[in-house]
Amino acid sequence: MAFGAEELRVLRRALALALHPSPASDKDVRECLRLADQVDETERESARLRAFLLADLDRYRAALPGTVTGYLSLLQEALAAGHTPGVDDLAALRALRGNRTAAALLDRCRALAERDVRERLAARHRPRVPASRSHLFALPGGREGDDKKPAKPQPARPPRPVPTPGEVFPPKRRPAQPPAQPPARPTAPPKELAAG
Repeated sequence: MAFGAEELRVLRRALALALHPSPASDKDVRECLRLADQVDETERESARLRAFLLADLDRYRAALPGTVTGYLSLLQEALAAGHTPGVDDLAALRALRGNRTAAALLDRCRALAERDVRERLAARHRPRVPASRSHLFALPGGREGDDKKPAKPQPARPPRPVPTPGEVFPPKRRPAQPPAQPPARPTAPPKELAAG
C-alpha cells in the first residue's frame, strides 16, 4: 500500500497526536477517520483480489500437469500477495520437482509454511491485543472526547496475613455444664409430739 503526500501528512499528524496527546481539532479528527476508512477499503479490495487470485490458482492446480507454466506463475504472484502455501500447493510442487522453477518454489513454499506454523503456535501463547483502530477513536478530540480522566493508581493494600488453622477451623465448643447445685442442708427429723 502506498500513501500519497496528503495521506502521509494526515498519518504524521495522527502519530504525533498518539505520541504526544493534546486536543485535536475537528478537522484533524475528520481527516484521521477518512484515512482510516480509505485504509479499510484498500484492505477489502486487496482481500477481493487475493480471493480471485487463489480461485485461479486452484483451477490451474486442478489442471496440472498441463498448466505447469501458468500454475507456477500464478503461485509466485499469490506468494507475492501474501498467500501462505498450503498442503495442496506443496503436493503439487513435489509432483513437479523435475521442473527447476517448481523445485525452487518448493523450497520457498516449505520455508513459508514452516514459518506460518511456528507463528500460529506462538500466537496461541500470546495475549490478545485489541484492534489498533480502537486507539484512533481514543485520541484527544476523537469520537469519545477527552473528558475521561485517567484513573488514579490505587494505594497498595498491605498483604493479608495467612490465617492459622485455628482461625479457619475453630475448636468445637463443649456443651455447657449445668450450674452446680448447692449442697443440700441436712434437715432435722420432725419432732414427735408426746401423747398426753
